[in-house]
Amino acid sequence: MTLQELFDKSQNIVFFGGAGVSTESGIPDFRSVDGLYNQKYDFPPETILSHDFFMSQTEEFYKFYRDKMLCPDAKPNKAHLKLAELEKAGKLKAVITQNIDGLHQAAGSKAVYELHGSVLRNYCMKCHKFYDEEFIRNSSGIPKCSCGGTIKPDVVLYQEGLDDRTINGAVNAIEQADLLIVGGTSLNVYPAAGLIRYRQKDCFLLLINKTETPVDSSADMVIHDSIGKVLGAIEVKGGTQ
Repeated sequence: MTLQELFDKSQNIVFFGGAGVSTESGIPDFRSVDGLYNQKYDFPPETILSHDFFMSQTEEFYKFYRDKMLCPDAKPNKAHLKLAELEKAGKLKAVITQNIDGLHQAAGSKAVYELHGSVLRNYCMKCHKFYDEEFIRNSSGIPKCSCGGTIKPDVVLYQEGLDDRTINGAVNAIEQADLLIVGGTSLNVYPAAGLIRYRQKDCFLLLINKTETPVDSSADMVIHDSIGKVLGAIEVKGGTQ
């Protein structure tokens, strides 16, 4: 069966993606050779992006956060756009992403489960008032709410748990999928990577990643290539609404 034939016959597609989807939009990942984890800072990125560090050294956190985590000029790439097209055709039912950049929604996707939150949302820790990314980007030092409270990004930091509602929605979508596409992820970040175990036996597992993953041997089809290149070549022929 060709890749196009697989997409043609599938009516309940779910996409599970990681950093590799966003790197093609120019957003740096964390674990590649030139990713954030291999650059030099006063503290390792894992430490800076932890709950304890945010609470104890908030100003230092925001120096790193503004510099490295906000990418306002990034635009959706071929992968984002194709997934939105598949959803509009009624074939793709959900996007589950480990990314925090909001590019799936920018491309037009509606059913998006953001496992690790989003840099586009920020809330006062005291009164819960909402602030957008631009407010954080244009602030200096520790961004403060009008009530005086500290503003925190709606991003899941190390030491913090994932949102139960988001996890449940993602699990439900995967359980109902007839085609699960796993793309642009090393499948090394847990608990997110563990979600694919909820795939049912009759669900086809398509894995698209530039490098090998721990799940390659159990996938029905593996393509080691650019996620944008692979998905961009798919012709969307419609489905059942």
